[in-house]
Amino acid sequence: MPQWMRRQLQRAFNGKDVRQIRVLNSCWFLYLEKSGGRPD
Repeated sequence: MPQWMRRQLQRAFNGKDVRQIRVLNSCWFLYLEKSGGRPD
């Protein structure tokens, strides 16, 4: 997972921003699905 995404997720978790967590999570899994890659 890219460092910028980890930082955003950490910020969302610390702020208990459920909407942002869901958006980032779905973006990450969509990226994995499209790239055919595996999680880092």
